[in-house]
Amino acid sequence: MIKTRITELFGLKYPIMSAPMGPFYTTELTIAVSEAGGLGVLSHATLRGKNSVTDMKEQIMHVIESTDKPFGLNIRTARIQTDHKVIIRTLPKWMRENPKIREQLVYLLTSAGGARFASEWIKKKMPYVKHFHVGPALWLVDKIVKAGCDGIVATGIDGGGHQSYEEISTLVLLQQVLRKYPEHLIVACGGFASPEGIAAGIAAGADAIAMGTRFIACKESEFHQNYKDLIPPATARDTILTTGGFGPIRLLKNKYALEHGEIISKDDKISQELAYDLDEFLEELRRYEIVYTEGDVEDGAIPVGQTVGLIDDILSVDDILSSFTKKAEELLKKACSNIS
Repeated sequence: MIKTRITELFGLKYPIMSAPMGPFYTTELTIAVSEAGGLGVLSHATLRGKNSVTDMKEQIMHVIESTDKPFGLNIRTARIQTDHKVIIRTLPKWMRENPKIREQLVYLLTSAGGARFASEWIKKKMPYVKHFHVGPALWLVDKIVKAGCDGIVATGIDGGGHQSYEEISTLVLLQQVLRKYPEHLIVACGGFASPEGIAAGIAAGADAIAMGTRFIACKESEFHQNYKDLIPPATARDTILTTGGFGPIRLLKNKYALEHGEIISKDDKISQELAYDLDEFLEELRRYEIVYTEGDVEDGAIPVGQTVGLIDDILSVDDILSSFTKKAEELLKKACSNIS
């Protein structure tokens, strides 16, 4: 068994989390990962036609009705994510109404924006929840620590989905964060999809590893089968960075991604947001929805990480957690045996 501060804190069997992957739903995946002994994390789903606040509550209720294991929740705090303050302010009410939510929702991950508002509210109203924030560069991690967050999710440019303009690799970022903030709880994310990666992250000092693309390509995830089937044959060279809803985004190369163009600057992105009309915004969101729900892998956006080059099959969640951890244990023991 690999024991870390996070496995001990949350009572996990494995030091593995599912990375949130909004705007898509990961409700069934969350249940499966938590049931198997890891920590499943609900995504901040924002597909069209639903009220995201009541929808979030429905997801939470479905999880606690399906498992008694701990789980986490992601809330995006970006400028254009206008519902995040409502969700954060409403969470304590849901917890008062249902003790199971308070008991099982142990991990709250904010991302894609600032951490201060969420941190202040959580410490005041939900001190029993551990608050982590995504940090893609060391100077941004400094802000996370200053905001008073309990932990850091060090996420490098290798990962799928939305990324940072900083373009720091996970390996470099993880070393920087571990060196500067060893007392903080640290999750490594971006570029992990194998036992070797888990062993490397844990050996370096991470308290847990979060994986996204590896869990898209699993039997229990809600992603369309066409989406899943693209991952095993893909190589690490088959992804591209373009501009997404919150900045750079890593997508699998297809007609949509190649036509979408190169990454625009941060200033241009802000100007773009200010100039967006509702129809343009909904059209961009539709490009993600048609992949997830309809399996349109040509005209839709397909977020994946460079780890597609490590994934050869579609496994069950239980197989991923158990076999990856067992192999990681063997690698760590072998590394220790080389020390004389």
